[in-house]
Amino acid sequence: MSLTNLSTDGYILFGTRLVRMFAYGFLSVVLVLYLAQLGLSESLIGLLLSLALLGDAAISLWMTTSADRFGRRRILMIGAGLMLFAALLFALTDRVALLLIAAIIGVISPSGYEVGPFQPVEQAALSQIVPDERRTEVFAWYNLVGSFATAAGALGGGLLSEFLQQVGMLPLNSYRVVVIVYGVIGLLLAVFFNQLSSSVETASSDTALQWYHLGLNRSRGVVLKLSALFGLDAFAGGFVVQSLVAYWFHVRFGVDPAALGGIFFGANILAGISALAAAQVAARIGLVNTMVFTHLPSNLLLMLVPLMPNLPLATLVLFMRFSISQMDVPPRQSYTMAVVAPDERSAAAGVTGIARSIGASISPGFAGALLSNSMFFGAPFFVAGGLKVIYDLLLYRSFRTANQSKQELT
Repeated sequence: MSLTNLSTDGYILFGTRLVRMFAYGFLSVVLVLYLAQLGLSESLIGLLLSLALLGDAAISLWMTTSADRFGRRRILMIGAGLMLFAALLFALTDRVALLLIAAIIGVISPSGYEVGPFQPVEQAALSQIVPDERRTEVFAWYNLVGSFATAAGALGGGLLSEFLQQVGMLPLNSYRVVVIVYGVIGLLLAVFFNQLSSSVETASSDTALQWYHLGLNRSRGVVLKLSALFGLDAFAGGFVVQSLVAYWFHVRFGVDPAALGGIFFGANILAGISALAAAQVAARIGLVNTMVFTHLPSNLLLMLVPLMPNLPLATLVLFMRFSISQMDVPPRQSYTMAVVAPDERSAAAGVTGIARSIGASISPGFAGALLSNSMFFGAPFFVAGGLKVIYDLLLYRSFRTANQSKQELT
């Protein structure tokens, strides 16, 4: 499929996805290194990352479940402003209390993946402006763009901080520059979102009950069931957010920021390609099978990373994992859009996304505690992989009967 026949709004949404994911990747490689330079301990860093994700989840819950009433474009612009707010506080202070405020209220991505209200609202808008039969493939391209942008951002953030250090800047200040650039990108996003037309908006129904029911009505049962499962998967993933994995490679093998950027550039490129392949696989075996049967081997590979004795082998296994790690994402997103009414799509994507954010927000604190103990330094990989396997089995058991339905692909 070609994306040449997208509407102007479609191109804007792809553009905002690209710019935003570049920013997330740009910051994620050096974020933990920056906080460590500020003097925070591993345990405190883990707590800060957990609170960042938890704060994003709380704010995004209101924003995404209200988007169809208050306006999708307006909500997206507010989210961009929260990126700028978080970056300003992170760059201007080393006081833990203020950093916590920035983490909780602002939008910061320690994982390099989506946080905030953006993806749910963008997916709802895309589902509205593209035909149903093209939704899974459009989402695959949407994820491909995001993964490539995250890869480029990770490479750029690592190279920039390394270059600044080579020309004499202190490591702390070089990382601070990356944080400032992240904030500038948030401002740029607000400009892009302001160009969206009214075509991305939808008429909401039963507005008086929207907030009480989390913006859901007929679809509430299936969305809450999916949310519980997606939350478990995200909780597992929170043990291995990109910032913490980058820190693990830095401590375990002495990898410098530029090399870290290169590693995660390659990893995210592979992840993007895997997301693009998902549409073709799903068309053959169904969305649920694609979600489960590609995710299981990815999780087993994740648990092998800390067992590798040297950097080349650890990087190779990580690359193997990323080469299939995102094949479940477009089917998961498309399935969620398929089982809800059009005027519940922002809320459904938001509620399932918030469940993922809440799940992911809890585990970095535990991961930080494990990383602070040399005996358990590799434990986050094993915990994450094991819990993700449990998620896959529960998902297959719960939704396998719907897998053969042609409706799930529309």
